[in-house]
Amino acid sequence: MRDYDIKFVNKEITPFGGLSLFLKMLERCRFAEQLMTCGLPAQGSNRGYNPIQLIYGLFSGIWCGANCFGHLDVVRYDAALCKLLGWERGADHRAYQRYFNKFTQAINQRLFSELYGWFFSQLTFDNYTLDFDSTVMVREGCQEGAVKGYNPKRPGRPSHHPLLAFVSDVRMIANYWLRPGNTSASTNYLPFLDDTLSRLSDKHVGLIRMDSGFFSKDILDYLENKHLHYIIACRFNNRIKYSLIHEKRWMEVTDGLEISETTYRADGWDKGRRIVMVRQEVEKRPKAAGKTIKQLELFEDEKDLGRYRYSCYVTDLDLPAKIVYDSYRGRADSENRIKELKYDFALDEFVSHNFWATEACGNFIVMAYNFMSLFRHALINSNKKQFLKTIRYELISTPAYLGRTKDKHILYLARSLKTRKSFLAIWEKLKEFSLPYNTEKS
Repeated sequence: MRDYDIKFVNKEITPFGGLSLFLKMLERCRFAEQLMTCGLPAQGSNRGYNPIQLIYGLFSGIWCGANCFGHLDVVRYDAALCKLLGWERGADHRAYQRYFNKFTQAINQRLFSELYGWFFSQLTFDNYTLDFDSTVMVREGCQEGAVKGYNPKRPGRPSHHPLLAFVSDVRMIANYWLRPGNTSASTNYLPFLDDTLSRLSDKHVGLIRMDSGFFSKDILDYLENKHLHYIIACRFNNRIKYSLIHEKRWMEVTDGLEISETTYRADGWDKGRRIVMVRQEVEKRPKAAGKTIKQLELFEDEKDLGRYRYSCYVTDLDLPAKIVYDSYRGRADSENRIKELKYDFALDEFVSHNFWATEACGNFIVMAYNFMSLFRHALINSNKKQFLKTIRYELISTPAYLGRTKDKHILYLARSLKTRKSFLAIWEKLKEFSLPYNTEKS
């Protein structure tokens, strides 16, 4: 190892010079102007930080790797980054917590309906697929709404149970509602769907996909009354299990995968509905999704018990059963979006004692996610689905300092010769980027 001494320099250097690309994109989107017109809660003191600074600070902190409120000090102590953002000083992490405590249920509903509506009105896509899902966020303290409920990984721990809507075609999130931990997947779903559709009011929904937590008569009736096409995974009950076990008309579509269909009418339903049934042989497809049917007295004499994994889907689509099954499989990507929100954007770690403060912060994190997706669509435009962690390593983590000539500021970036060309290519694209943006061309 080479022997060396250390010295200090007086230049204010940031390790996140690549963040300039994302800040330039927000500028080109006129996001700050939109925030000023949507009625953000005002600060009660003249000493309070500008709300727009706090939101930009939250975005910057998350994109740079902050995993909780305390980590947002990474922005505060980065003098060069604060200068790049045009701030005299950065906010302490407690300033973010105090500000989000100003949000209420009414403010959240009005503010984020307007922000999401504005964002998606600037994107060109139509006849899209809308996926709905819920997730569990485990809580360690005594936050409002954090109660015991469905929690498969840590049973008995208090949690929140948020509901999310995903626009599958553009890998973005159209809605986010925080809910107490003891709610079921379908709780408040119908108001949530109405709110989501209002945010996408200028676009046509081609298909709605949901997991078995949303398998209920009220939801099916509502979707049909609205003339919305759907595929919903069925919740297994004894009648559905009996149909699966005794079905004889299986059609093999590939080795170990068979499909059939029937008409099913549950108790309380006004009519029968089409059910697409799938079974996959465990021995040939060990990683197949679905459930095995076992330990039921009704089926003790069946030879095939445990040999297959089964799944079935209720749908109003008049398409071949194989196409219905393939169409539903795309819904699995929403699980990847949830993982990305949790692991890269720390959605479940930014929590306040105040329930509505936690929901407000979560919605701004979702907005940061959507802008990152827009960046990937419009400026990276790669076949590889790069996660934030990869983008942080390849772009954001660029040492830089801010200099000045007679007439303008210059950001000096320390990048290797091999990577300068690709970085400059994105910068040049940003000069021509504007909203509205056609996602179909990317």
